[in-house]
Amino acid sequence: MKLQKASLFALYAVLDLAAVPTRQLSANDIAEAYGVSPHHLAKILRQLVRAGLVQAVRGVGGGYRFAGNSNRTTLLDVIELFEPLESELEVPPPASTAAEAAVAEIRRVSREIDDLTRSVLDSITLKTALAHARRHAAATPATAGTDQAATN
Repeated sequence: MKLQKASLFALYAVLDLAAVPTRQLSANDIAEAYGVSPHHLAKILRQLVRAGLVQAVRGVGGGYRFAGNSNRTTLLDVIELFEPLESELEVPPPASTAAEAAVAEIRRVSREIDDLTRSVLDSITLKTALAHARRHAAATPATAGTDQAATN
């Protein structure tokens, strides 16, 4: 499954903000951390504000902070703000009865994959994703990449 850039950027922003809900970050701070366009990210943040997941803080030192519930908000909740998760199979009309059966089976399998994908994304809360990211960061030495580069 390949997510659209808007969905990925929204996940980056929401997870970054939810990691420390009291912290405010500017769109530029978040964009710089993930190497994305600040202009594009600002549009995404506005949509997250409208959805109630992020709060915009105006004025000097303003920015964005997490406003949702990381125990209840799932990855699917964020992704669905930006894209549908149903496969769009473009299958030519079948020319025979045998082809009709094959097309029907492909569509059935595609729907099943969509259902499984939705179920998995709906089962992972922001809190769970953040806990997993923290465990992964703790298990990965910060110097692993630099040690590897030094030996090459």
